[in-house]
Amino acid sequence: MTRGDLVNRAEDVADQFLRGTRRYLPHVGRLCLVSTFLEDGARMWFQWAEQSDYIDSTWSCGLFLANVFVLINLLGQLGGCVLILSRNYVHPSCFALFAVIALQTVAYSILWDVKFLMRNLSLGGGLLLLLAESREETRSVFAGVPSLGHQSSPKNLLQLGGRVLLVLMFLTLLHFDLSLFTFLQNVVGTGLMVLVVLGFKTKLAALTLVLWLLCLNFTVNAFWSVASYKPMHDFLKYDFFQTTSVIGGLLLVVALGPGGVSMDEKKKEW
Repeated sequence: MTRGDLVNRAEDVADQFLRGTRRYLPHVGRLCLVSTFLEDGARMWFQWAEQSDYIDSTWSCGLFLANVFVLINLLGQLGGCVLILSRNYVHPSCFALFAVIALQTVAYSILWDVKFLMRNLSLGGGLLLLLAESREETRSVFAGVPSLGHQSSPKNLLQLGGRVLLVLMFLTLLHFDLSLFTFLQNVVGTGLMVLVVLGFKTKLAALTLVLWLLCLNFTVNAFWSVASYKPMHDFLKYDFFQTTSVIGGLLLVVALGPGGVSMDEKKKEW
C-alpha cells in the first residue's frame, strides 16, 4: 500500500467519523472550547481572596479595584460561557471572553511570557472559530450568482484567523533535545500544524491533532493525580483545560471545514 493510499484511507475514516458525529460534534466542540473559561471562572469564586490579594500586591491598586477585577473575570467568563452554550447572544459573549483574555494578559503579565501568550492567542483563535460557526452568511438577492468577495467574506476570514491562531498552542509543545522520539514528534506535529494553517486535508490533520492532544492531556496534565494543596495541581489543571479548549477549536474546524480561504476549497475549483 502506497503513502497516497494510506492518506486516502485515513481521509475516508475521517469522513466516516464526521458523518456519524455531525449532529453532536459542534456541541462537543463548543463545550470543550469554553471549558477553560468555566474552570477559570470557578477558580475566581473559590480562590477569590487569593486572586484579589495577588492583583493588589502586584499592581498596588487597592483591594476595591482588585475585587472588581475578580468580579469581572467571574461574571464575564461564567456568564459568557452559559450564553454561548445556550446559543444566546453568542457574538457579545465571545467579545466578552476576548476582553477577559486581554485583561488577564495584562494583569498577570502574560504579555512578557511567550509560552502563555501563545496559549492565550490560541484561545482567541478558538473564539474566532466560534464566531464563524455562529455567523450566518449574508445571502445575495441574486440567487445562484456567485459573489466576487466570497473568499474575503467575514466568515471565511474568521475561519482563517482562527486556524492560524489555534495552532500556536502546538508551538508551546515542541521540545528540543536529541532523542529520536522527540524529533519525530516535532516533525509530525509541525507538519500537521502547517496543514491546518494552509487548510489542506484539514479534517484529517485536525482530527489527528485532536487525538495527539487528548493523549498528551490525559498523560502529561493529569492534575487529579496530584494533591490539591500542592501548587503543581493548579498548574496542571490550568494546562489541562487550556488544552481541552484547543481541542474544542479543532473539533469546530473538523465540523465546519477550513472555510473559503484554504487549499481544500481551492481544490474544488480545480
